[in-house]
Amino acid sequence: MNKIVEMEFFSENVAKIVLEAPDIANSRKAGHFVIIRLDEKGERIPLTIADGDPEKGTITLVVQKVGVTSAKLLAMKAGEEILDVVGPLGHATHIEKFGTVLCAGGGVGVAPMLPIIKALKEAGNKVISVLAGRTKELIILEDEVKKHSDEVIIMTDDGSYGKKGLVTAGMEDVIQREKVNKAFVIGPAIMMKFGSLTTKKYNIPTDVSLNTIMVDGTGMCGACRVSVGGKTKFVCVDGPEFDAFQVNWDEMMMRMGAYKTQEHEAYEKYLKTVETVA
Repeated sequence: MNKIVEMEFFSENVAKIVLEAPDIANSRKAGHFVIIRLDEKGERIPLTIADGDPEKGTITLVVQKVGVTSAKLLAMKAGEEILDVVGPLGHATHIEKFGTVLCAGGGVGVAPMLPIIKALKEAGNKVISVLAGRTKELIILEDEVKKHSDEVIIMTDDGSYGKKGLVTAGMEDVIQREKVNKAFVIGPAIMMKFGSLTTKKYNIPTDVSLNTIMVDGTGMCGACRVSVGGKTKFVCVDGPEFDAFQVNWDEMMMRMGAYKTQEHEAYEKYLKTVETVA
């Protein structure tokens, strides 16, 4: 059992959760994720570790309400316990002194980007971060990102904060005035696809962190399989980070939408249950 130490909402549907997980806090690195299960009948969902404090024995997760499990998790309170937290899983981010690094994060994708930004800065890189969201309330962890970046650019679709435009516009602005040696792009699949198409035009090596459906997290179920460079890879054990230019984005997005109908039906059923209890 893992106790929730803190729950802070960025918006109605996005929250930062600090969990007791001393072993994971001591061994996690940038790029690692965990798989959680709320109770014995619950599904297993992957969540990237946004931060960790070995001294306090805690890890920080950022969760967006998208289905039944995430809705149940965001309905919990500090002091309550989660049944299972397994990790750290996946391969840690490859960090070295690249030079100037462009880090583009969209929505809750800023959460997995934050430890990468920290590690890149500690390795001596110049880090320029582009944070993007549909609206101002969807820009998260801005202060934390600013603390570890040389420059931060904010982009919102509606212009309610920062500059108006998509993340790719912010990326283009940086690329056209800086010699960028490496890029990381993390966010919704469609954002990562077009972000990597942007860097590909300029031959900038780019890594992405894939957010596919997962079940067991050990490479046995095959739910998270993707095509990378024409070969089948499993995000849970081969990733979650891959060369952006090698990912078959259309196939990945098609697979991610395979259970949309069932997910919607399950969420509607859950909402009726909540309404009945209320």
